[in-house]
Amino acid sequence: MKAAERTWRPGWPCPVDQVLSVVRKGPGDPTYRRDPDGVLWRGVRTPVGPATLRLESRPTAGEVHATAWGDGADWVLDSVPAMLGADDDPTGFAAERHPVVERLHRRHPHWRVARTGLVMEALVPAIIEQKVTGAEAYLGFRRLVHRFGERAPGAGLERGVWVQPASEVLAQIPSWEWLHLPVTPARSRTLIQAARVAPALERTMTVDHDEADRRLRSLPGIGVWTSAEVRARAHGDADAVSFGDYHVAKDIGWVLTGTPVDDAGLAELLEPFRPHRYRVQRLVVLAGLGRPRRGPRMPVRAHLPA
Repeated sequence: MKAAERTWRPGWPCPVDQVLSVVRKGPGDPTYRRDPDGVLWRGVRTPVGPATLRLESRPTAGEVHATAWGDGADWVLDSVPAMLGADDDPTGFAAERHPVVERLHRRHPHWRVARTGLVMEALVPAIIEQKVTGAEAYLGFRRLVHRFGERAPGAGLERGVWVQPASEVLAQIPSWEWLHLPVTPARSRTLIQAARVAPALERTMTVDHDEADRRLRSLPGIGVWTSAEVRARAHGDADAVSFGDYHVAKDIGWVLTGTPVDDAGLAELLEPFRPHRYRVQRLVVLAGLGRPRRGPRMPVRAHLPA
């Protein structure tokens, strides 16, 4: 299979791995691979077909070399700049309004918000992650991709990269198969409903962030948290805060004030940074900061069939 290539010269020192880490779903994500030398591989289902994307950062030359295979190769190559943050404008981000945020911003000055342009790619794992532990969510996503996805084309096949299932496939998965992943009925119903209206959801890429949020949340089972997770990845929304997350409010509260807060407290803390509130959330994650975990971790549930 013939490869397509492009070399992109970002206008800033683009930290490719740092920007793209947001789309990785756990260390065993079959759609995302990282070589020891830092080369990144992604299996991407584009609007025109599956693609393998290989990204090699060449910082000394100030460029990113991209290679792609498959029916979606040209599409995914065209999307590389936005995927790596070229559409993101950090102008107006007042990091100096809080000393900790200012320090984190100085630590990661070149990070940008990714914009993949692929709503279902972000929505499927987000729904699987609803109200479960990270370990259970990663397991469910991994099993879904291996069971109903497909091998990435071209060099991705040899590298062991996979592509998420197509919406048409998701809509046809029977209830017992979801339980074996394991994905609970509430989440699988939402996934199937989303898959059935996937073209309409993808069209949210053509509207502003507020309207995209409204349209996403009009689907039963998609709330504030899920919409924010999708908009932060697919739409590149720099203000998409993950309210409703088990950890986010507590961790940001701890980092900024020394005390965990709830969603109301988080909204108050982040208000001065609007419309760049998601930047604060992501900078805390990139710094590896959060409240101490003293209690036992929530176990992966064992009452679903495996």
